[in-house]
Amino acid sequence: MGLSGQSAALLLSQLGAKVTVSDSRADISYNYDPAAHGIKCRLGQDPSDFVDEFDLVIISPGISVNAPFVQKAKSLGITVWGETELAFRLCPCPMLAITGTNGKTTVTTLVGEILKRHNPGTVIAGNIGIPLTGLVSSLTPENIVVAEISSFQLETIAAFRPKISAVLNMTEDHLDRHGTMENYIAAKSRIFENQRQDDITVLNYDNPVTREMKPSGRVLFFSLHENPECGVYLKDGIIKYRLSAAAKHMHGSRPGESGEDAPILSISETRVMPENALAAVALSLCAGVAPEIIADVLRDFKGVEHRLEYTATINGVDYYNDSKATNVDAAIKALENFKRPVILIGGGSDKNADFAPWVKLFGKKVVRLIVLGQTAGQIVAACTAAGFSAYEKANSLKEAVDRAKALAEPGQVVLFSPACASFDMFRNYIERGDLFKQYVQGGA
Repeated sequence: MGLSGQSAALLLSQLGAKVTVSDSRADISYNYDPAAHGIKCRLGQDPSDFVDEFDLVIISPGISVNAPFVQKAKSLGITVWGETELAFRLCPCPMLAITGTNGKTTVTTLVGEILKRHNPGTVIAGNIGIPLTGLVSSLTPENIVVAEISSFQLETIAAFRPKISAVLNMTEDHLDRHGTMENYIAAKSRIFENQRQDDITVLNYDNPVTREMKPSGRVLFFSLHENPECGVYLKDGIIKYRLSAAAKHMHGSRPGESGEDAPILSISETRVMPENALAAVALSLCAGVAPEIIADVLRDFKGVEHRLEYTATINGVDYYNDSKATNVDAAIKALENFKRPVILIGGGSDKNADFAPWVKLFGKKVVRLIVLGQTAGQIVAACTAAGFSAYEKANSLKEAVDRAKALAEPGQVVLFSPACASFDMFRNYIERGDLFKQYVQGGA
């Protein structure tokens, strides 16, 4: 009964279903009064004891498909969906769905802003904070949905079929949930499993996993290093695109659709990380947006909160909040973004990650590492193995920020990029990032 669970329950009740909600917690903070909508609550109980009473089970993304009550429901022939599947079946308009290990929120937000200039009826939803089920009842065929979709949500789809999908990248993450990298890739690949020949999938040509994916529809690649025959790429510092006849959008011919290179803008004109910018351009072109609109929004886009978010400059030191870096690959990308010496704050809850690739960068980038949280010992062990000794431990985020302030010299950067989830010490990465910003500004 988190945000998505409450949203799904309310929608189903409004559609006339007899709804019962369940949560392992007995004390829930509701956004509405369930009883007023005829919703029954069975809280603090094991759903395995009563799951056989239902025709349909909707599980939140945080619930594993391997949970005993879910497996029991399936064994009884009861349909099990996630909130995303429910929303899709009720959605009357086209949907763009974006997944990947890193960059999902930035790309989803950016594509949403680009499409809003093209179609003011565009809405942004999904794993980005607004549940899809909270929007579908107000949508019409003239709207467009741009949705961030996680691997957890994709585990429970059935008919889910976006008109345009994207897998931005695939690196090790969530192995505590999926078990193996193969299972994780399989979950992400479900985003295009129901697509048809006239649908489009945007893939990262530079990522060895996504490059080899085989969607049934049309494919448009994006690349920082290559010039794919059909795709969006970076050449001489300019974002360009080239579309084959097979990838043309239905809204008429544009430059770049006859095989020649067509420019969007210089990468120096936007604050967006290059890989994310290329992905957003590719998705927007697929949706029929004019190149000049794409370029204008890329110039204006200020970024996403908690993702390489500039926080303050204090005594000549710049502070950046990257709390959304909940895995190693995201933290690597963040660290690579800085040329100046970095005091790095990292660590958090354990997702069975390998910290070695991140630690390899420290010798060239990091003048001091301050680690905290459940994974502090693992990160220190990786540092020792890599011969990096400029580290220390902190018992809290406040202590880490205070220590970074004491150590930092003018011209340096203090970067909070945990490379880990937040659940060992915080409710989520948002609370963690907000507290970092508060502590930087001198709050208690």
